[in-house]
Amino acid sequence: MDAEVIVVGAGPAGMMLAGELRLAGVDVIVLERLDHRTGESRGLGFTARTMEVFDQRGLLSRFGEIEISNQGHFGGLPVDFGLLDGAHQAAKTVPQSQTETVLEEWATSLGADIRRGHEVTALADEGHAVAVEVRGPAGAQRLTAPYLVGCDGGRSLVRKSSGFDFPGTAATMEMFLADVKGLDLEPQMIGETLPGGMIMIGPLPGGITRLIVCERGTPPRRRTTPPEYDEVAAAWKRLTGDDISHGEPVWVSSFGDATRQVTEYRRGRVLLAGDAAHIHLPAGGQGMNTSIQDAANLGWKLAAVVRGRAPESLLDTYHAERHPVGERLLLNTQAQGLLFLSGPEIQPLRDVVNELIRYPEVGRHLAGMVSGLEIRYGVGGGVSALLGRRMPHVDLVGDGIETSSTRALHAGRGVLLDLADNAVLRRRTAAWRDRVDIVTAAPRGTAGQERLAGSSAVLVRPDGYVAWAAPGSHSDLPMALERWFGPAH
Repeated sequence: MDAEVIVVGAGPAGMMLAGELRLAGVDVIVLERLDHRTGESRGLGFTARTMEVFDQRGLLSRFGEIEISNQGHFGGLPVDFGLLDGAHQAAKTVPQSQTETVLEEWATSLGADIRRGHEVTALADEGHAVAVEVRGPAGAQRLTAPYLVGCDGGRSLVRKSSGFDFPGTAATMEMFLADVKGLDLEPQMIGETLPGGMIMIGPLPGGITRLIVCERGTPPRRRTTPPEYDEVAAAWKRLTGDDISHGEPVWVSSFGDATRQVTEYRRGRVLLAGDAAHIHLPAGGQGMNTSIQDAANLGWKLAAVVRGRAPESLLDTYHAERHPVGERLLLNTQAQGLLFLSGPEIQPLRDVVNELIRYPEVGRHLAGMVSGLEIRYGVGGGVSALLGRRMPHVDLVGDGIETSSTRALHAGRGVLLDLADNAVLRRRTAAWRDRVDIVTAAPRGTAGQERLAGSSAVLVRPDGYVAWAAPGSHSDLPMALERWFGPAH
């Protein structure tokens, strides 16, 4: 075998997955057909949940100063994300190119083998391993690994070659995205609905303006090269009456509103993550963020199976947990598309939804949906409000230590938070110490106590979700440990 896992695609999902696998000591090769990163930034910023994921790996400081905001939208209608108590605010202006750079440097520093200019031309699940045919600088070669993960985007060769079913709806329109220098336009961060479509204007660093242009009635085109900036300027003129043809394009792209999702995230030894598994209208910048979270969910599970610490059945929970998240993503982006991109016939619906958003419960619900903070996995029965939800940030103090629930996850391992100095629980966890860290400390301040919902102990998975809590879980601690971390050694 050439590696324990081969990852195809060096975008955000592929780099996040490579880093997660290396944290667990897994040998990973990343194959990327492009010689260099494109520098393009379809994704812009992070949702609150992605901010937490990066914080739980100690990555946020690598991005430098991040502009944050609690103002968001749902289909172009303003939503106050500040209603989500105890959460990070969203990052607004981090370009995807920077995200890819940070994640690649992180994965490389951990020892990931990233091979650019290596295009996968064919693959086959041979039962005991996956074999891939690769065309690279040294010519054709064949690589094998026990598992392969396709993170190779919406037109995934891995998905097509492995026979994944990808049902959904085809694109009905074409839209433009362009980063342009030399324009002086009033920002429209959540967009503006116009009689002929929608525009969005966002200022980026370096005097660059991000434009999104959605003109109703434009049929989708299958392009082999990016559109010309003249097409963007012409559509802008038709929609707004303004001339932006003097702008200097940095890069131009087009996208559609196709909506598809694979019926299974795993077929044997081949798995999919990110856009390879789901494509949708990029409403609210959720695509890249969901892809990163796919990788965070899969990485530790795949590592545990590869290293023989957990049974292969653990990989089934990847589909069980992330497929519903993808379904929810497609649902909300389709709803936002109807609100944002439809004609005046939808205005009454926009008015009603805008009125409903003013109710805090509705605003909180929509903010949780778009941010990814509403996710709750089925980790077992119980009455604890924490079960299956993401672990909130809580500052912790113990005998000579000051830490936090976030910092405890930096190593990418499971964590038992012993909040009541319970020696019995620590003894029951001892047989899993090679996979689970024990932190004996109490929450600092009333806010931390409230976020822990009266729990005396919490078992947190490496991806930051609560697998067990006391009191409130129907299963006992060893049962939860074995389910998520494999048999005791």
